[in-house]
Amino acid sequence: MLAPVETRSVSPVFVGRRDEMDILNDALSRATAGEPQAFLVGGEAGVGKTRLVEEYTAAAARRGAVVALGGCVEMGADGLPFAPFSTALRALRRALPEEVTAAAAGQEEELARLLPELGETRTGRHDEEGMARLFELTARLLERVAADRTVVLALEDLHWADASTRHLLSYLLRTLRTGRLVVLATYRADDIHRRHPLRPLLAELDRLRSVRRIELGRFTRDEVCRQIAGILSREPDPAQVDDIFERSDGNAFFVEELAVAAHEGCCTGLTDSLRDLLLVRVEALPESAQHVARIVAEGGSTVEYRLLEAVARLAEDDLIGALRAAVNANLLLATPDGDGYRFRHSLVREAVGDDLLPGERSRINRRYAEALETHPALVPADERVMRLASHWYHAHEPAKALPAVLDASVEARSRRAYSEQLRLLERAMELWETAPGDVRSRLRPADYTEAYPPCGCDPATTPLRYLDLMAEAAVAGRFCGERERALKITKRALRILEDEDDPLRSAWFWTQRSRLTRALGRGTGHEELVRAQDLVRGLPPSDVHAEVLNHVAHWAMVQAPGPEAYDAAQRAVEYARMVGARETELNARQTLGVVMADAGHIEAGLAELDAVKEQALTEDASIVAVNVYVNLPSVLEGVGRSREAVPILEEGIAFAERNGLPDSQAWVWANLAESLFSLGRWDDAQRACAAGGRVGRGVTAGGINATHAAEIALARGDLDQAARQLAAAQGFFGVHEKAPQHRLPMIRLAVGLAAAQGRPSEVRAQLEAVLDHELPPGAQRYSWPLLLTAAEAESDPRLLERIRAAARPLATLAPVWQAHAHWLRAELLRAEGRTDPDAWCEAVTAFERLERPYDLARTRHRLAEALLATGTDEDRARATELLRLAHAVATHLAARPLADAVTALAQRARTPLTSGPRPTDPAENLGLTSRERDVLRLVSAGRTNRQIAGELFISPKTASVHVSNILAKLGVSGRGEAAALAHRLGLFPPETGERTPA
Repeated sequence: MLAPVETRSVSPVFVGRRDEMDILNDALSRATAGEPQAFLVGGEAGVGKTRLVEEYTAAAARRGAVVALGGCVEMGADGLPFAPFSTALRALRRALPEEVTAAAAGQEEELARLLPELGETRTGRHDEEGMARLFELTARLLERVAADRTVVLALEDLHWADASTRHLLSYLLRTLRTGRLVVLATYRADDIHRRHPLRPLLAELDRLRSVRRIELGRFTRDEVCRQIAGILSREPDPAQVDDIFERSDGNAFFVEELAVAAHEGCCTGLTDSLRDLLLVRVEALPESAQHVARIVAEGGSTVEYRLLEAVARLAEDDLIGALRAAVNANLLLATPDGDGYRFRHSLVREAVGDDLLPGERSRINRRYAEALETHPALVPADERVMRLASHWYHAHEPAKALPAVLDASVEARSRRAYSEQLRLLERAMELWETAPGDVRSRLRPADYTEAYPPCGCDPATTPLRYLDLMAEAAVAGRFCGERERALKITKRALRILEDEDDPLRSAWFWTQRSRLTRALGRGTGHEELVRAQDLVRGLPPSDVHAEVLNHVAHWAMVQAPGPEAYDAAQRAVEYARMVGARETELNARQTLGVVMADAGHIEAGLAELDAVKEQALTEDASIVAVNVYVNLPSVLEGVGRSREAVPILEEGIAFAERNGLPDSQAWVWANLAESLFSLGRWDDAQRACAAGGRVGRGVTAGGINATHAAEIALARGDLDQAARQLAAAQGFFGVHEKAPQHRLPMIRLAVGLAAAQGRPSEVRAQLEAVLDHELPPGAQRYSWPLLLTAAEAESDPRLLERIRAAARPLATLAPVWQAHAHWLRAELLRAEGRTDPDAWCEAVTAFERLERPYDLARTRHRLAEALLATGTDEDRARATELLRLAHAVATHLAARPLADAVTALAQRARTPLTSGPRPTDPAENLGLTSRERDVLRLVSAGRTNRQIAGELFISPKTASVHVSNILAKLGVSGRGEAAALAHRLGLFPPETGERTPA
């Protein structure tokens, strides 16, 4: 028999792959220059993906890159949650301990879910953003570590990846923005059948420009020849090359197996069956080595030596002899740390595993489970629970498997691996009926569930019920985005509860069903909440009661703002306080603050929201706090106080990023875009929309960002882009969207777009549809702009009267609502052919008090139109100045439709926009007071607020207020623009010692 050293199973010569290596090396150079790179490397089993990764990472390390490798673990059908990321991060920490520690500073407790070495895992509340929070913090950790050095993150065998790993990889590749980072992931292409869970991820990543695919093909005959020469250390016989090339079809691994088999004289016994080919070397081993190989095959990707010893039950010398035979045959490899063994190639392991008899597989799994129960230290602590659950399950022993699987579900939840938690809970439900009754009776909800509906029972002493598992599974499904599965579980639970007298538990499940129905776009969720509320009516206060009322109040706030929402929010606060449900109370108070403001109690509502924010921050209730960062600025924007909203929104973005809350951050970006649009900072608003789209995956935030992007595009005259963004928004929200805050802006944009494209019949159809229903009483912030757009687009007297009637009940308690009411009245008169400069003057005056330059410019244009119709010289002079101001704002905002309308009106009136006689004091036509004129003079001279205060003998705060009022009246967004406009209008001739604007 030939000695193993005389022939190599793996060629020392790296064959082929020159084009692929060139691509990857170029990517390394780009990453080193600060441009993150991402690749998916696919190919059939045995084609050489691992060898390519090995050669590339070795080359990258020689160029100074830090390499972090991680592989997906196959253990039966169970992948360990986040296994490749945990392994890679552990390697990164070993290579860069100080850098990783610094990058994780402040978030160690959360990141410890992936890298336990960072410290104790925080046992905090689980929620929909829990998984996204972990993903965001992981992505930013990698960016920070790769800020000053090149890092190659290689993840192998994605075809075995658990759902949480797939979600994290998707998030990482979608959100990579900075850092000298290369992400390389491999997968077995021939395993990706139509229903394989990796298939949707690959389709999603294919749409990202930042991700490139590399598909490894089989070797050519010349490459096979070079591979065989490397294995045999000599030039092979051409006939032998032809034979091996034909049999292997160019698959690198099959070439190795055939070359070694031929060299050892085994070729005559080979068949074309893949499994027979792979098992030839196994069957040539001594029986003890075959026995060990079968045990290793069932133990997962890698088996620790001491664990193998416990399972094999061989004398140590016999075990070492068997291992040596398997290693010498190139069947097994020792792990780099020398602590365990794995198959040299996963195809061989799969073939050996498939060859096991059913009883043999159960026995081996039982032995693994017994060894882990007896000696827990045989495997890493963070893997033990998951591996034990898998082995007991595959041992087909329900009495042991059920508690082990439940323990694993708790571990998955603690790691925010909600997809794996759901799968394990579904497995527990499968085991429930076959597990002995005495085993089930010993299980307690307190040990295994967090979603346990508090139904008056003590979860520490009450036996666990099947319904408790269903409740936990429904919540896990909601958290991981598997809402369809969660909804099916919820419906099944409610069918079971039809035969039970358990109103609190039923109400809890109806509340979950409402949330899932709404999230899936299957309806508003109102009917489900009505059922839940009916079930708790008349019962003593409880946590479930408070939660139901809170959801009812929130639903009413979003879907039907008005008096009922106010009453529901008050009752939710009251019940939450009675039962001590602090987080529910804070959420209910937040809802109450919003509906108070909508009802006209603006200052009281804002004060309540601000108080909730401060208390949430103090109590570390991050989800409540980030929601206030969404809602408080939204209320400020709704009442016309956009400038106050912006700093709170910027603070909210930083808070959401710091706490890893990407979906909430997308909401905050969307609200920032809205406020920036109102303030005339449209370029900044567009950037905010884009930023929100990058960080969030939530349907609602995506729809809102698309709505704002459509509004900007429409105002700038880019009708194609407006149509695309509006369609995107409608796609996000779905056909069942009824919430006024989403539905009314989309209708307004649809009306405006149809009018701009000259489609009057569509305008009319949209208006008829919306006017057939009474506008919600608490949605005036969305109703006023919609009616205004309708009045601008319509001339039919019947519809105009319907618009006027729809406006009558709308509130005008906020200055911005009053301004819109004046504007709508003037616009309706204009649509009816009646010119009324006084009506337009009221609208202009109302908007001069606000910081909405675009709206101010539009009403000034209309006022100028009305003044020119009167024909007096005085009115004509005033109209000329109004047109100049409107044109300046339209030009600055790139609002082409408004600029064109102003220009066309000026041309018809033969009024120059840039030259000609000016009034003696143009400042008067700007609506500036004498004090504001003095302040503007000093602003134009480049003075700061403190310098202005000193010269005019006022406080810096008063100076700041004057400057803000001036910016609003001029319709500009900054001091420089105000100075430039004053210079153009010749308001202040330059004086000695004063600076003139550039």
